[in-house]
Amino acid sequence: MALLHLNFLSTKISSSTPFSKQVPSRKSRNVEFTTSPHKCLATTQNGVVVQTERRSANYKNNIWEHDHFLKTLKNDYTAEVYVLRANILKDEVTHILDYARDASSPFALLVLIDDIQRLGLGYFFEKNIRTALGLLIEKNLKMEETLETTALYFRLLRQHGFKVSQDVFSIFRDPQNSFKESLDQDVKGMVRLFEASYLGLEGEDILDEANAFARRHLLDVKGNADSNLAELVTHALDLPLHHRITRLEARWYIDAYSRRKDVNSTLLEFAKLDYNMIQSTYQKDLIEMSRWWKNLDVMMNLPFSRDRLAESFLWSVGMTDEPQYSYCRQVITKVIALVTVIDDFYDIYATYDEAKLFTDAVERWDINAVEQLPDYMKLCFFALYNTVNEFAYNALKEHGFNILPHLRKQWVDQCKSYLLESKWFHTGYKATLAEYLDNGCISVAGPLLDFHVYVSMTPRITKEALDYLQGYPDLIRWDSMAFRIVDDFGTSEDELARGDVPKAIQCYMPDTGVSFQVAREQLRHLANEAWKKQNREQWVAESPLPESYVNAVTDLTRTTEIFYQYEDGFGIPDNETENRIRSLMVDPIPL
Repeated sequence: MALLHLNFLSTKISSSTPFSKQVPSRKSRNVEFTTSPHKCLATTQNGVVVQTERRSANYKNNIWEHDHFLKTLKNDYTAEVYVLRANILKDEVTHILDYARDASSPFALLVLIDDIQRLGLGYFFEKNIRTALGLLIEKNLKMEETLETTALYFRLLRQHGFKVSQDVFSIFRDPQNSFKESLDQDVKGMVRLFEASYLGLEGEDILDEANAFARRHLLDVKGNADSNLAELVTHALDLPLHHRITRLEARWYIDAYSRRKDVNSTLLEFAKLDYNMIQSTYQKDLIEMSRWWKNLDVMMNLPFSRDRLAESFLWSVGMTDEPQYSYCRQVITKVIALVTVIDDFYDIYATYDEAKLFTDAVERWDINAVEQLPDYMKLCFFALYNTVNEFAYNALKEHGFNILPHLRKQWVDQCKSYLLESKWFHTGYKATLAEYLDNGCISVAGPLLDFHVYVSMTPRITKEALDYLQGYPDLIRWDSMAFRIVDDFGTSEDELARGDVPKAIQCYMPDTGVSFQVAREQLRHLANEAWKKQNREQWVAESPLPESYVNAVTDLTRTTEIFYQYEDGFGIPDNETENRIRSLMVDPIPL
């Protein structure tokens, strides 16, 4: 069955949704909605008590008790003794990398680079690694024609922006152009091939075949390999490396690497120490954000909403993990915490008329507009107004550039996308998949987050880049497409149960007449295609965006994969989310 062609993403921006033309007005398809119990609650608007029927999402309470949680953040790896030791270890690893670069074993160099990156140390050695890979190409050293070497070579080169053809894998194919079945004896090589296949671009059939071939064989050997290999196989199949965020991968890989027979003690010590030192930075950031959130007290009038500050901060770490990006992490955390609350009253609590009032207030960006809002919305509007104005003030002070009009447009687009979904719900309108994704790629908040990342992490804001981002370029479109679909995989059943609009799967099924499982498979394929287009965007030379920002955008998609790997790890935090927060923010690695 052919996948639905979503060429609507190429349409021009309009006043409706930034990704599409005006959604046509038509009658509902008489769709039945599964709604949660409604509650008739009294609210006040300008002192007048109003009885209104409200939905309830019954979200779990915040699992992090504020004051107790802050007391657990006591990492002391900022002392000078640790800084001095880290500098010594960094120099030693530099020498190790330089020696491997000048040696005659390309495979040993590739393994070392991969270890450095997966241990979370890559940001120290970006120039060294790129130079080493460039020299590897320049010297044209003969590579070992093994599956493991070739796949690792391919993945590392593509990760660092070098153009390398999928044809390097042709030597592992038989006369019928299928991968040789004899390769199944090379389990390490199969893992490397599987990981490399996720660096593919659209239309690269060899890599698609490599993915299916490797997955099939890895599933066969998953329970039969020795313990260390079985751990690698399971880890890759659970979520490929290209879809993982750096710090969580580092935490897992440090443990896995420590059990290897060829472990380098210097590299391992540096990885552990650096992990703990960065954790100390995260704790300072999180303490500041926790105090901001408590002082804001925006949840006081919004008991129906999700209080997810720690989870919001984890998202910020996923996007910008390096220690120098503290301000960016704070901005992202504030945006996610606020947009979560705003999303909840559009989705759950507000009537359509109330939602329209809030949208109008954001569009006017006038503090006097608060007088027209229901009381429960007023504090949230004040919080949004002051927070966004603060972002603009900081940018003006730092860069001499007034970004407030650009920030306002992002928030207006966000609220309008929520308003359209509210309209669909209250009128019973059933959107097509094309309509849903056009709007959903905005409502998922990908463009909003990506824009705030740019203005808070880039060393130099330019008008060219701002205008480029306001046009929702392909980098942002495909990032948001993958974000939307993966988010829906984790949240759609819960959202439908409380009466939300149908999500991507439920829109796809009536459009095509397929089953739930087939719809899910087809949409997973669409998300994978969006990933491939993102891979290509990392190579677009004419983009006015810095490489660090492009990487952060891709990391948004990676963080989405992490949160919704096991259903909804953000809205309904599970043990996995709690463990991830503890490992990144609370518990240091014993040295």
